[in-house]
Amino acid sequence: MSDPSTIFPIWLTEWMEVHEVTLWGAADLWDFSTPQDETGQRYPFAISWAIPMNPQIMASIQNGPNQAYADEYAKVNNRINELSGALAAEIKVRGFRSKPLAASDRTDTVNIKGDFPHKTAATRAGLGWVGRHCQLITRPFGSWIRLGTVFTDIELPCGTPIERNFCGSCTRCVEVCPAKALTGNAWYPGLPREEILDVRACDQWKKEHYFQYHNGHNCGICSAVCPYGLKVLKKKPITA
Repeated sequence: MSDPSTIFPIWLTEWMEVHEVTLWGAADLWDFSTPQDETGQRYPFAISWAIPMNPQIMASIQNGPNQAYADEYAKVNNRINELSGALAAEIKVRGFRSKPLAASDRTDTVNIKGDFPHKTAATRAGLGWVGRHCQLITRPFGSWIRLGTVFTDIELPCGTPIERNFCGSCTRCVEVCPAKALTGNAWYPGLPREEILDVRACDQWKKEHYFQYHNGHNCGICSAVCPYGLKVLKKKPITA
């Protein structure tokens, strides 16, 4: 986030600083079907942020997940859920509506998805784009991140949505996917997930080969080989 203190409410900027969240923004979701509150109302905005994964661990799973990755995945997801709950509570104290979106919560087991795509809020907030591996890619951390989202009705200065991908001709993730679940298509807003990822092929492979890691919910090979992620190893450690 570049100097958000000049446009965001001071309390929100300070909250992010205290919790060491460096990549965040607000998304305009008026045109999207967001989850509803207890009265049936939807949320016009969302606060989106990214928490980086340990880069050494991410680099270690280029040939398949390991226990260190499974532990890091769970740790970062737990932190996101704690932050989401705390931020949602803070927003309500200030007289606004809010609803946290759980990290990696598969609420629709038939279609293998959650209540709302974290990636949609993130791209709308200008945090990054969706790569050929169907994951968000950010400039600071590549796709070596987990995402947090809190829906709200606070009218915030929203980021400029990212509406194109910056993967160029790179297909590294597609080439290494052991499930052959990636189509190689380049993302753009509104492109159906199935045009990028065969989610059932991905899910089946993980359950058949990596069940020991969160009951087959972990793989990460496609993300591990992403050049934008590998660049992180050359940078100084970044706290987020």
